[in-house]
This record gives sequence, structure tokens and C-alpha cells, in this order.
Amino acid sequence: MAPPRALSPRLLAHLLLLRPLLWIIFGVNIRGRENLDGLDQFILISNHNSHLDTLLLYAALPVGQILKTHPVAAADYFSEPRWLFRLVTFLFEPVWVDREGDPGQAIPDIQRLLDDGENIILFPEGTRGEPGELKSFRGGIGRIVEANRPIPVVAIFLEGPERALPRKAAFPVPLWNHVTIAPPQLPRGDCTNITHSLEKTLKELNDHAHEARLQRPIERRPCFTVAVLGIDGSGKSTLSRNLALGFSDTASTVLISDALEICEGGHPRELQPFVTERLRRWIASRAKRAGSLARYKIPKLTELLLRDHLVDQAYRWFKPESVFMDGMPVLNLVAWSILYRKDHFSEDTCGKLLSVLSGARDSVGRLDPIFERFPELTRLRQLRLDHMHLPDAVVFLDVPPAVCVKRIESRGERKQVHETTEKLTLLREAYGLVATVLERRWKLPVLILDGDRNPGQVTAEAREFLLRSKGEWSDE
Repeated sequence: MAPPRALSPRLLAHLLLLRPLLWIIFGVNIRGRENLDGLDQFILISNHNSHLDTLLLYAALPVGQILKTHPVAAADYFSEPRWLFRLVTFLFEPVWVDREGDPGQAIPDIQRLLDDGENIILFPEGTRGEPGELKSFRGGIGRIVEANRPIPVVAIFLEGPERALPRKAAFPVPLWNHVTIAPPQLPRGDCTNITHSLEKTLKELNDHAHEARLQRPIERRPCFTVAVLGIDGSGKSTLSRNLALGFSDTASTVLISDALEICEGGHPRELQPFVTERLRRWIASRAKRAGSLARYKIPKLTELLLRDHLVDQAYRWFKPESVFMDGMPVLNLVAWSILYRKDHFSEDTCGKLLSVLSGARDSVGRLDPIFERFPELTRLRQLRLDHMHLPDAVVFLDVPPAVCVKRIESRGERKQVHETTEKLTLLREAYGLVATVLERRWKLPVLILDGDRNPGQVTAEAREFLLRSKGEWSDE
């Protein structure tokens, strides 16, 4: 009888021998390790320059995933001497493939493992490439991922093994290695689109690493972030999208709305959605179906916290020049409090809520009455969820609630619990107050636009305002 996985000699070999030796001889810096946490199953893809690559990938795995993970390896390369074949089989239980045979021969074996809940490591280039160069992906990666859409794909870029253990080297060189783990993505599109999208993801990781090698690290200020505010039916989604596409003519931008989009050259780019993004959309759909404000509150709060997290992911993985947000979580939370604590909502309350939720702890003492009026603030502090992002500029699209209700009704969709003239009137007042506080107390540039006009004119005015604001922001 085989020993339980928890006591497996293979696992002990990884934890007590391979990992310590890898760290002692070479050194390993892992960036983005959290992107593998909490995943039950995944497909790893990576660049391939060295036989050290697989060891580095296993070093980055959560302990509970080591025995579930299998690389695709060249049988002809490891077949001799026999002891090497047995050793690699014991340590990694790979999917063996003959490089001289049919390129798709390993797909049935890979599929059986994925069907059994196991993980796969794929090197989409097919073989080891030249140091620092990423070869074009072979089509098999798209076929595998397309056939397993529910399984997240995690792209990993390895930097260092091409120098620490280059091709044809007799002995390894003790040089530091870097492992960059991108957020998990879920497949979308056909196999060709998937292949191209994943190849672009890995190339971008390669480019970021190359830039870091050529220049000294500098403290980089996060990109210019714009919040487009407005009540439902005001047209803020359309305006934020128009602005993101317009500003992408000269540099990449990110749009965070119902979905996260990357815009380049005036067009949205094909993007495989992050797992957290798919979760956020599901929670948002639950909030939209809520039958009362009480039931709306928790899913909406959760969705806004996840949306705020997307700002960090945009900064970290896409490095855009600008981020445009359809609303902004911290501003939405403050404005929405008027529906739950109308009697306590004022300019002073608005300012304190913004201070607490954005992490300006020193400005509001722990004994301040705001924590008694809004007990949720204490819980958010305890969970360390009180460091939400503030924008660099705000555009408030002001439209009469009656006009917004007519627009909402014309869609023919089920109205959300707050989409009434009475509640939208309160929210309009709250957003106006939020904009006032940001301008007066935070000295942020704020533009209030009459949104009941031609969309082209509204977009042009907002763009001109943001170009000026961005120029002043860059000069600071």
C-alpha cells in the first residue's frame, strides 16, 4: 500500500532536500506568491531556459500542491542514464513526451490528470530557448486551456536560471533567481486567442524583468487615477469607458467598471479575466438581485472591497499610465451610507468616513462618535480593510434622478432596490457632498458636469479637464 500523501517520501524529498539546497546554493526571490494561495487546481505556464526552471517552479508551490503538480518533460532527454529517468520520475511524476513524435501525443495524459484534480506545469515554448528570449508559443497550450475553462491559468516568469544553469553547462553557478507569479486567469475565447493572450502575458512579465535589469530601481509613483461618479442611469459607465479609450491613444490605460479592461491604441485589449475578477462579478450579480437594502449591503460591500483590490492589481501587473474607474469603492461606500444613516450624514461625517476608510488614522481618534454611528468602521479596521484608494481627480456626472429612472426603465431590465427616484435623490445629494469634501479638504481637482447633454460634449469637457489635472499631477 502506498503511503499517505502527507507522509510521502516524494514530499519529504522536496521539503528536506530540494528546497533547502535550492535556497542555499542559488537563492530564490518569489514575487506574487499569494496568487497561488487558495487555488484548488491550476495550470502553470512558464518561460523555459534551463533545467533549473522546474525546481524553481516547485519551490514556489504551496506545500499542499507539490504532490498534485506534474510537469510535462522530454522523455528522450531524461531516458539516459537510467538512474536519472527514475530520479526525475520519483521527484516530479511528470507527463513524459517524445519530442520527435506527434506534438499532441501528451494531451490525453494531461487531460486525465486534470480530470483527476491534479495540476500541470507547461512550458508553451516547447523546449528551452535562448537566454532572455521568449519564443512563440506552440498551439497545444490553447487546446489544453480551452478544454479546461474552469481551471485557472497562472503565468510565471523565471529570471536567473538561464545564467545559473545555462544550456550545455557542466556545473551550476550560484546566482540569485527571481520568480514572478502573475494573478490567476480564466480562459476566454478560442484556442488561438487563448494562446496569443497567454503569450502576451508572459512577454509582458519578461519585459518588466528586462527593464529592471537595465536600470536601477526607482520609486515609481502609482499611475493617475480618475473616479467618474454619478447615480445609476447617469451615464458614468459610458463616460469612464470613453475616457479610458481616448487616453489610451498615447499610453495604456485600465478601465475598472463591471469588468476590468486594458486599453491600448484606442481599443480594448483581449484579456483573460483574473479569478478574483470573476468572483467580483458573481458577487455583484447577487447584490443586483437583492430585494431590500439590508440584503444589498453585504454583497455590495464585498464587491467594492474586491474592486478596490483590482486597483492594486492594475498598478502591479499592467503598469498603465492612467486608471479610470466607474465610481470608486471608497467614495461609493461613503455616499451609500446616506441610505442607511441619513440622520447622521453631513459634510463633517463625510470627511471623517473618507479619512478612516482611506487609512488616515491620525485624523480621527478611536473614541470619535463616528465609530458608534457607523460600527462597520471598527470591523473594517480590525480586518485591515481601511486603506482604500483615493483618486487623483474626480468627475461627477450630475443628472436629475427622474431622468435617470426613465433611462433605467428603458433598458427593460429588473430594477435594483435603490433605483427609485427617492433613493437616487439621496444618492445624488451624497455624491455631491463627497465631491465637495474632496475638493475642499483633500484639494483634489473635481469637475461637476451636467450629464443630461450630448455624450460627445460631456466627454470632451471631461477629457480637457483631466488633461490639465494630469499635467499638474505629473509636475508635483
